[in-house]
Amino acid sequence: MVNVIWGSTQKPVASKQLADYFDGRNDLEGILYIGYPIIGTPEGAFPIDALLLSPMLGAVVFNIVEGRNPNDYKELQDESFTKLQAKLLQHKSLIQGRDLKVTITVMTFLPAITNLESYKSDGYLIANLDTISDTLSGIKWDSKVYYQALTAVIQAISTIRKGKKKRITQKPDSKGSKLRKLEDSIANLDSIQSAAVIETFEGVQRIRGLAGSGKTIVLALKVAYLHTKHPDWQIAVTFNTRSLKGQFERFINTFVIEQTNEEPDWEKIQIINAWGAPGERSKEGVYYNYCKTHDIEYLDFKSAQVLFGQGKEFDGACEKALQEANDVKQIYDAILVDEAQDFSPHFLVICYEFLKKPKRLIYAYDELQSLNNKALPSPEEIFGKNPDGQPRVKFSSPRPGKPKQDIILEKCYRNSRPVLSTAHALGFGVYRQGGLIQMFDQKELWKDIGYKIVEGTMEDGCTVSLARTAESSPEFLENHSSIEDLIQFFLFTNNDAQINWLVESIIKNLKDEELQPNDIIIINPDPVKTRDAVSIARKKLFDAGINSNLAGVSTSPDIFFEDDAVTFTGIYRAKGNEAAMVYVINAHECYSTWRGELARIRNRLFTAITRSKAWVRVSGFGKNMDMLISEFKEIKNRDFKLEFKYPTSAECEQLNIINRDMSKDDKKRIEQHGLNLVEIIESLEKGESILDDYPEEVIAKLRRLFDREKKK
Repeated sequence: MVNVIWGSTQKPVASKQLADYFDGRNDLEGILYIGYPIIGTPEGAFPIDALLLSPMLGAVVFNIVEGRNPNDYKELQDESFTKLQAKLLQHKSLIQGRDLKVTITVMTFLPAITNLESYKSDGYLIANLDTISDTLSGIKWDSKVYYQALTAVIQAISTIRKGKKKRITQKPDSKGSKLRKLEDSIANLDSIQSAAVIETFEGVQRIRGLAGSGKTIVLALKVAYLHTKHPDWQIAVTFNTRSLKGQFERFINTFVIEQTNEEPDWEKIQIINAWGAPGERSKEGVYYNYCKTHDIEYLDFKSAQVLFGQGKEFDGACEKALQEANDVKQIYDAILVDEAQDFSPHFLVICYEFLKKPKRLIYAYDELQSLNNKALPSPEEIFGKNPDGQPRVKFSSPRPGKPKQDIILEKCYRNSRPVLSTAHALGFGVYRQGGLIQMFDQKELWKDIGYKIVEGTMEDGCTVSLARTAESSPEFLENHSSIEDLIQFFLFTNNDAQINWLVESIIKNLKDEELQPNDIIIINPDPVKTRDAVSIARKKLFDAGINSNLAGVSTSPDIFFEDDAVTFTGIYRAKGNEAAMVYVINAHECYSTWRGELARIRNRLFTAITRSKAWVRVSGFGKNMDMLISEFKEIKNRDFKLEFKYPTSAECEQLNIINRDMSKDDKKRIEQHGLNLVEIIESLEKGESILDDYPEEVIAKLRRLFDREKKK
């Protein structure tokens, strides 16, 4: 079948007719791009109306005519052919000797003209819906072995996926050599990611995907695509992790140049923080600009904390701004939001209000990477209702001939199957002694993110075994190394032993295994303790002649990696970044805490592990680390399958309660109750808390006391 990918087009009626035609061609394989690609030329961007890539037909360009006037279609066909040919000739993967091995055909599609005879000319193909099948049947391509390379070139992603500079290695089996081959293998996006880049929905669009599925790259390339198609649009892309700014700049710049041969117009594209502050343009943020535009009070972090309390700063500031803004001004044509799971709905509403119609808001998220213990509500809940009671934003099911409004990226191009399954097992608490910690609201999401049922069923109360598929976790991501090398857990007697091992391991990575300093991230899950937790290791590395940075502290907040330095970081700045070798230190702090915080600290561990695109080392000390290692051994012994009893509706409600958002006062009250038996009982009786909300050591003491009393 032909997969239709809808980009931005100014010829919607005829384009839909063309798309509908190929939707009905079950005998044909390939991809039909509408409004894509855009070819860079010395004269600037040259847009293609539609392009069919097929292993049977090669590349077929469609010049689409809406109406009954084909104008000088022959000149446009000549130009389309030479422009596409020149693009393809630049790629060695499509050439044998001096010959381009791709058949290029150009056809003018005129669905409104029934009698084509008067317009025909030798050497030039024209067709309407009645004649297109016969016209296509005359095209032959005998070099379908080049089809995969052709799609890669048209997607124009290869130079973005590869490393910033050429990796030079001497040892064929070193980690550096393995990484070079791995980076070449993941150089191209798959068709779903390509569709997510190109498909342009006229309204709110959502992109969901697990860690490593390419959400950040997709958003960056979507900015570049929209800018190339609509250079007059004012576009903003925003995010929670400031260190992503450099990534967005590089991806957007590379893609726009590859598409147009020109630099992007940075006056039309804003890579902008979410919060922002007064001062130079680089400090601006969406919230700050909203306040400035509407002449309302701007709150910095400290002021917001005084007004709304810890953990509610940005949410409260955004809600206040929405309430105070009168005569809302709409200044953006499109806003793209990365890491949406870390933002409150009020921030997304600010983005929505800031947009001109048709409100092109694209937000991407992965709820398992949420570090604030909140789930993102449905679009209907986020954006509220119109005066007539109808939702302002309503997501509809996918429809043929329409761009997708809700896109799920199920394939992981960063984490191998063992690494990602381990992260999910620990994040959900699949093999935890105390049982599950969290669960998806909808069972289908397990399949959406790339798991299949191996045994059992996902019925309430039934045992199920889930495993990742070769399609969702490509085998080349793990075949480069043994499973024992891909992911390792280490238990130490104390912190000194952990630090000594860490330093020795990094020295070995750099001196013996041909990794570069910016291939290595060391993550401390607790952001508050990170500066102190990594200071000794950084000094020892410095004494060994190895530079290191503490992201956002010893470097600019907008910079995460530096070429000649190993990067230490807390979990918040690690988000959105990746490295070949990831060390997660002090992981014992993610094993257990009072129940109201358990999902949060497990999500920290999940996020840290999934930063790795090759190898993971998880370390800690004490009893909690020993228990965490026991969970890892379980998942490893089961060949990285997730086996558990699917929670009943009643149990899911319990899990939702466990994961509920609590105010600062609620947390303080429960922590204080841990020392007061009478208050615990009263709180439980009133339904203000549940038993699992209290610290485990307190519950254990209570049980021992009750058991002792029973024996008397």
